[in-house]
Amino acid sequence: MISLPMHTERLLLRMATTEDLPTIAAYRNDPEVARYQDWPLPYTLDDAVEGFRRVADLDGPAVGRSVNVMIEHEGEVVGDVFVGIGDEHPGGAVAFLGYTLATRHQGKGFASEAASAMVDAVFEHTPVHRIVATLDPENTASMRLLEQLGFTFEGLARQAEPIRGEWLDDMRFGLLRDDRAAWRARPRSCEHVALVEVTPDNLRAVLALETHRFQRRFVAPMEASLAQALVPEIVKDGVAAVPWYRAIEADGEIVGFVMVADVSPVEPFPFLWRLLIDRRHQRRGVGAKAIAALVEHVRARGHRALGVSWVDAPGGPRPFYERLGFVPTGEFDDDEVIARLDL
Repeated sequence: MISLPMHTERLLLRMATTEDLPTIAAYRNDPEVARYQDWPLPYTLDDAVEGFRRVADLDGPAVGRSVNVMIEHEGEVVGDVFVGIGDEHPGGAVAFLGYTLATRHQGKGFASEAASAMVDAVFEHTPVHRIVATLDPENTASMRLLEQLGFTFEGLARQAEPIRGEWLDDMRFGLLRDDRAAWRARPRSCEHVALVEVTPDNLRAVLALETHRFQRRFVAPMEASLAQALVPEIVKDGVAAVPWYRAIEADGEIVGFVMVADVSPVEPFPFLWRLLIDRRHQRRGVGAKAIAALVEHVRARGHRALGVSWVDAPGGPRPFYERLGFVPTGEFDDDEVIARLDL
């Protein structure tokens, strides 16, 4: 069993008390909170009381039981973390993870902080070897949270979950004990970034590069980028893009890929066509240093601008590019904002 209460940097994780039940009922009855959850609406105080009654004998998450642990911030309950641990078998057990935040407490990192602490506690204090989380494919915020804890997308089950009278798709993510250890030990910074040719020696490493699942609407997979490098797409008036591409190497390891549509009769300046940083190597400064190296390359060839485009949506790359100095031009390419960096 995991002993509670448990403290994180900002939060207290503890079992529910009877005083918490009106708060639980209130945020669970909020349609925005319940949008991607499977409990019935309306969610009443009686529902909260029944949930409390089922786990009143527990002091924390335990093998063979499911429990919701309260997330408290500065004395106020802001949500809960669900932990369901299956029966133990030879080699371990499987746990299920979920989380719920009251609307006005979302977007502050509370769910991520609480879920991260609970994941580590489950692996440290129980025989669990694998944690599973499922979600609605439209729930991008939850997908992002899971992947930033080290969870891996494992599949999509079509029309698999009956939610309030409707069969919905269900995405599954999984995290093994060794995955979590490797994720926590991954590099967090880098000293040297270089753009290197894609060769037979590093091609396999390039093909293995993979972004987060929640980023796939913004970043093409490697097989698509390499296919377009081989067979460039038509840009305008029957003229094909002219690809220039390199692998991104950080401290001697292949960690990303960049491709530019070079100057052509219909491209007045180089255009950043593809940028992918592997999921394990994000948030260590690789992307900014790769763009800096690309700018040096473009400037050395006598060009005075670099273009880029992005899908302007939550979780998209706009903040990254704007921090580097790219400015929207006011033009659009279908649903993508076109921006330019003057050199």
